[in-house]
Amino acid sequence: TRERPAGNLRITAGEHATSTVLWPALKPFMLQYPDINIEITVDNGLTDIVDGRFDAGVRLGEQVAKEMIAVRIAPDMRMAVVGSPAYLQQAGTPQTPWDLAQHRCINLRLPTRGGLYAWEFARDGRDIQVRVEGQVILNSLPQRIDAAEAGLGLAYVPDDCVAEALASGRLVQVLADWTPTFPGYHLYYPSRRQHTSAFT
Repeated sequence: TRERPAGNLRITAGEHATSTVLWPALKPFMLQYPDINIEITVDNGLTDIVDGRFDAGVRLGEQVAKEMIAVRIAPDMRMAVVGSPAYLQQAGTPQTPWDLAQHRCINLRLPTRGGLYAWEFARDGRDIQVRVEGQVILNSLPQRIDAAEAGLGLAYVPDDCVAEALASGRLVQVLADWTPTFPGYHLYYPSRRQHTSAFT
């Protein structure tokens, strides 16, 4: 009989990937394989998994380095620009990404490069990046959504995270025909490396 898989497994993943894809999949996996110990580092930076001594990472398809082996584990992800009804009533509704210059926006600082994330849009085959300004910078997705609900400005977030808030009317989506779809989450790992028995 084959030995049961055992050992340690270190994975790095962003906050949204961890909560929506990785953790829901790992809970039953851990019950099935009690001899595998799992360490998850939630990190929104583009961590180098080799330097960080991780067995694998989870990132959007376009963020995975070419030399990695990548397996898709989630469908494509669409982004949404959202704001509270009160904020939009007071500030107006942007019609194009360039209108965001007149709006308070909730920013995200990229931990890897240290700069603020430029919001990404696409239309008629053109990719557009817009740098936005605002009163608050938050690197936590739930806090960015909460800040938008509180009327502090517009937030740029994965649409699955705000589906309930949109349905209930706490948030309103704007610029929907400009927001792109990103290749979904991929589990990736180095091709040239000894893998632990837990990983294989």
